[in-house]
Amino acid sequence: MKRNTGKRSAGLLMYRFRERRLEVLLVHPGGPYWRRRDLGVWSIPKGLLEDGEEPLEAARREFEEETSVAPREPYLELPTVQQKGGKIVHAWAFEGDCDPAHVRSNTFEMEFPPGSGRIAEYPEIDRAEFFSPEEARRKINPAQAALIDALETKVVSPSE
Repeated sequence: MKRNTGKRSAGLLMYRFRERRLEVLLVHPGGPYWRRRDLGVWSIPKGLLEDGEEPLEAARREFEEETSVAPREPYLELPTVQQKGGKIVHAWAFEGDCDPAHVRSNTFEMEFPPGSGRIAEYPEIDRAEFFSPEEARRKINPAQAALIDALETKVVSPSE
């Protein structure tokens, strides 16, 4: 059994152009603690690295587990960011498209309410959505906003 390596995770930021405007796919965390939260809690699809796993390998695995969408090359390397709690996030971007309404996530189990003895299953992400870079910066975990900034410097609209 593989185990995770602690506070290192990796993820992919999928982007597309609609009417020559950049849009990025973000996911909202599932589970009861996130249900009513919105601004600052969305994320790129990401997850913890397992022992011996390369970050890009983990990013591709986690993207598919959390969205049911297979990512595809080429991947653009984005800066590594550190979130408020100390977690390091390695990230890449790729151009792709999907219908966010059809995104299906893997699940996890947890006791809720705490101390109740009731175990419930929740999706790791409960929804996905494409956002303009401006709206994505409002929605995303603040530390991950730098990923959107970096993406904008690396991609050019098809009209340009």
